[in-house]
Amino acid sequence: MTLQRRTLLLAALPWPALAGAAPTTPSLPLRFPADYGAHPAQAIEWWYLTGWLADPAAPQQPLFGYQLTFFRLPGPAPAGHASALAARQLMLGHVALSDLRAGRQRHDQRLMRALPGVAEAAEGDCRVRLRDWTLSRRGNGYVAAFNAEGWALSLQLDTPDAPLLQGEQGHSRKGPAPGQFSLYYSRPQLQTQATLTRAGQALTLSGRSWLDHEWSDNLLGQAVGWDWLGINLHDGRALTLFQLRRADGGRSFAGGSLRMPGQPDRSFAPDEVLMQPTRHWTSPATGTRWPVAWTLQSPAGALTLEACLDAQEIDARGSSGLVYWEGLARLRDAAGREIGLGYLELTGYAGKPPLDAGR
Repeated sequence: MTLQRRTLLLAALPWPALAGAAPTTPSLPLRFPADYGAHPAQAIEWWYLTGWLADPAAPQQPLFGYQLTFFRLPGPAPAGHASALAARQLMLGHVALSDLRAGRQRHDQRLMRALPGVAEAAEGDCRVRLRDWTLSRRGNGYVAAFNAEGWALSLQLDTPDAPLLQGEQGHSRKGPAPGQFSLYYSRPQLQTQATLTRAGQALTLSGRSWLDHEWSDNLLGQAVGWDWLGINLHDGRALTLFQLRRADGGRSFAGGSLRMPGQPDRSFAPDEVLMQPTRHWTSPATGTRWPVAWTLQSPAGALTLEACLDAQEIDARGSSGLVYWEGLARLRDAAGREIGLGYLELTGYAGKPPLDAGR
């Protein structure tokens, strides 16, 4: 895509809709498989897949973390435009691979107008594509494939569990105002089989993954960024925590959830969640100071979280125009024992928040 075309598409992104649109009525209850698919009338939507991968012979020693995110937004062309090539919808994608042994992360990004069979998010079920980056639902799970310079990853993801409906049956509040919410579910504890190809050699890996799907018209209010984590615990539980921050650094809202096998899913009220940074890392590329270690307090107990690799900053200025931090992190209990692995996401520290403004 030329710089001129990318600039025109970025100018069309619906920032005002995210910050100040009129409240909308949630479409509840969520209905599956329809809500696995796209919701093109909503101002923003994303499918967010992350996970860790290890040698099957040493499953408790992760070698890689990965991210695959698709965004769908209304484009500048009206929905009823006559041309099949009109930019009625936009598709963005971010991918990343964190190599823990090498101590580096590689990432890539794409931005295209939606085109059938090339760049699209289907309605009715999960079928998302940006050229050869793909995610689709199959059986009790998903299949995904994506690549960047020097590597390619294919994934088979399976779970016997129903979706985890975040918030109140999928109505996830992001602030005190009635219109500040998203429709949001997660698929934690995805049993993962993967093939990673680098330099012509294929590695067979296994691990655990987490999928979020979220859509909304209006989310942030006065918040300028958020801190979010989704952790698969080794005992089968799944923990979500998030907080939204104001420009003065104070917290504007918080929440989360805990899935416990064999028990009802538990959602957290804002006053049940405390997230405090304990260590920062400064990016040599952007100068941004990222909080990469945390103390956490919630109904899941007193815990700590720390990045497996500090340098997991995503420079997405070629697609969403923004910089954020997205990386694999370890969860530990009060005694310092590792009890889970998952992803931490940090936004708003390097400017306005990125497009996945639901965290």
